[in-house]
Amino acid sequence: MKQLVTKRSAKEERERKILLGLIEFYLKNGKPVGSNTLKEAGFGDLSSATIRNYFANLEKEGYLSQQHTSGGRIPTAQAFRLYAQEYAESDYSDIFQEDPSFATYRNAETREITSYLQGAAETLSDLTQSAVFMSAPRFDHDYLVELKLMPIDQLRCLCVMITDFGVVLTEILQTEKKLNAFTVKRLESYFHWRLTGNDKPENLNKEEEQLAQKFYNELMVRFIVGYSNFTDDEIYRTGFSKLLAYPEFHSPLSLAGSLSLFENVHSMRLLLKECSSVNHLKFWIGDDLIPFTQEPPNCAVLAIPYYINLQPVGSFGILGTMRMPYRQLFAIIRTFSECISTALTRNIFKHKITFRQPKSETPYLQKEESRLIGQSRLMLLEDKS
Repeated sequence: MKQLVTKRSAKEERERKILLGLIEFYLKNGKPVGSNTLKEAGFGDLSSATIRNYFANLEKEGYLSQQHTSGGRIPTAQAFRLYAQEYAESDYSDIFQEDPSFATYRNAETREITSYLQGAAETLSDLTQSAVFMSAPRFDHDYLVELKLMPIDQLRCLCVMITDFGVVLTEILQTEKKLNAFTVKRLESYFHWRLTGNDKPENLNKEEEQLAQKFYNELMVRFIVGYSNFTDDEIYRTGFSKLLAYPEFHSPLSLAGSLSLFENVHSMRLLLKECSSVNHLKFWIGDDLIPFTQEPPNCAVLAIPYYINLQPVGSFGILGTMRMPYRQLFAIIRTFSECISTALTRNIFKHKITFRQPKSETPYLQKEESRLIGQSRLMLLEDKS
């Protein structure tokens, strides 16, 4: 059977153009739009009375709302959804000029893949002035390069673990007594020796050496267990404070509702997984986000996959007000995805790095990963005996 294509009437086409024009004006100015304002903004061939009639029809159809009887109209979530759909697949060459940072990320040469992706998320947040969240696969053959200690109180200290790929992990360790600054430095010198095989410390007393060995073994076991088990995408988040710049988020209730989504890692994973599964740019506006948050959503999310060797491996998502400049943002995230995908594919092959998607199977721990903590040390843990 032939698919029937419904052609819009001339009146419906004009109504649609008026709606898109109103949304475009509202996106730039953020103020209710009156008939005279829209007439002067490119619809001079129509009378103000005719435009008001179109406004009334669009309001009945759920695309416009009016704060008070004599005020202008503002677009609803339904209108923003139609606007985004209109331009989701458009050519953006007439409105988009590539930022210099795109070339920087496209041409980047690095082995520190995780640092690279986190830096990319920060840059995307700056370019879009939005909160950004990103999913990533697990990159293999990573190992620890540094361990730092920081006393918290009488019984606890914080350990910061830094890997060769730029991953930063933290663990809380229990102590029997508070560590002073000199002891911390000596423990860190022990960690450095164990990780590199260089500069064996000579100034540790027996008690400090036992504590250092205990801490080191504990941290290695925690790292190996976490490294070999991978059941969920890594999620990076940044740009919370960008939302404060928008009037729509000046209300604590509105801001809290939007950030409730940004704080829900499970919901973010679901959004980004859905984007990766459909393998193209996707957006959720207003009530589209109800399945992912318990709070009434007053925001919008745009997401796009990125690739390694043409395989989707994760997605970038941006969260902001519904009054987003959708056309410009579509252009930015499409170009950004292309830059990141190009650089990742090149660096993954150049540095012979493999990666894993989350799976609920046997933990990953390949034979060659017996060297994952130190490139030249085969014995990871040290028995007390």
